[in-house]
Amino acid sequence: MDATDHSGIGEEFSGPGPRPVLPEGSGSAPRAPGRNQPKRRLMGLDAVRGFALVGMMGVHLLPAWTDNFEPTASWLLFAGKSAALFAVLAGVALAFNSGGRRPMRGRTLTAARASLAVRGLLILGLGLAIAYVDMPAYIILAYYGAMFILAIPLLGLSVRPVAFAALALALAGPVIMQAVRDGLPEPGYDPTFATALADPGVFFSQLLFTGVYPALPWMAYICAGLAVGRLNLTDAGIQLRLLTGGAALAVGAWLASVLALGPLGGLKAIQDATPALSADAVNDALIWGPDSSLPTTSWWWLTIAAPHSSTPLDILLTIGTSLAAIGAALLAANVIRGVLTPLAAAGSMTLTLYSAHLLVLATGFLADLPYVSWGIQVAVAVVFAFLWKRSLGRGPLERVIAAATQRTRDHVLASRPQPA
Repeated sequence: MDATDHSGIGEEFSGPGPRPVLPEGSGSAPRAPGRNQPKRRLMGLDAVRGFALVGMMGVHLLPAWTDNFEPTASWLLFAGKSAALFAVLAGVALAFNSGGRRPMRGRTLTAARASLAVRGLLILGLGLAIAYVDMPAYIILAYYGAMFILAIPLLGLSVRPVAFAALALALAGPVIMQAVRDGLPEPGYDPTFATALADPGVFFSQLLFTGVYPALPWMAYICAGLAVGRLNLTDAGIQLRLLTGGAALAVGAWLASVLALGPLGGLKAIQDATPALSADAVNDALIWGPDSSLPTTSWWWLTIAAPHSSTPLDILLTIGTSLAAIGAALLAANVIRGVLTPLAAAGSMTLTLYSAHLLVLATGFLADLPYVSWGIQVAVAVVFAFLWKRSLGRGPLERVIAAATQRTRDHVLASRPQPA
């Protein structure tokens, strides 16, 4: 499998660009004249994914509040934003895997969709397996697998329709989620194989609507990433527009939430409609996010922008911070490429490192020294990834996923249509 294939989790990114188109029925891509050289590596994307991994570790390990019960800097920087950044970057990788700036067509698109189905099922299965280990964190992998499967029909779309889909899902997805939530069963902590087999209704509703990372509204992140991946990300002007446009979107979403909850009366409406929650409990939900799922007592709940609330404004805010982070990392890679190399190595194998982090988290390693635990885990992850990448290339779990998806892709490309 060459360096131009990307998994969406834990793989390397290369710059999107022109690529030879497979003739119908062909099993391998022809060598185009002058295109034998490898594509330019977009280190900034791997580096920002490494940053997201560091942030996810921080959310799991570092204190969320100070002695004065104010949010810590790490909480404000990472909570909700790191997971969203992972999802947007997954969408970018899916765009690269399906043609980059020029979406695939014909059998190559069919092969990309088939390989994505396999990838989604494998990552879904990994998430269900890890959920058997007791740990103080929610596991996002099963939800990612579900999102990949839902993204299969989107792989052939160009920038504008997929960007419109991102906006539509960000606005309508949370509304649908809230509208159906009361009629759905309560979810468990994290879904497992036992959940899927014993109670498929709970399993599917948790993945799509009631879980911590509900796939329906979170597909907005995947679509936003697909749109970004259809752009010329080697262009400094586009990189700058991602940074400035993303920052503007994040600030605009935050201001809209402040306006809705304050001058427009949203906070009072929430408190009046939710008497079971004290004023302090409501205020806590605005800062830390809901304890499990967003209350359905008032539609005004959809105007908050708290971490993991999955409201329209939360999703738009975190799409904005994700775009800004991607733009900043791409710009930074133009001038400090060497400095970002270790972080980019970690970002190229986040499936392996995230899974290992979850298992370490379950041991309670240095739980009473959270900053020390975080520092050690980040350092070990970066050093391991740097050394592994230099000697062996693709990460351990990434190799397994890549081998399975490549076999699927090759099988589809090598198949011949049956005569009528």
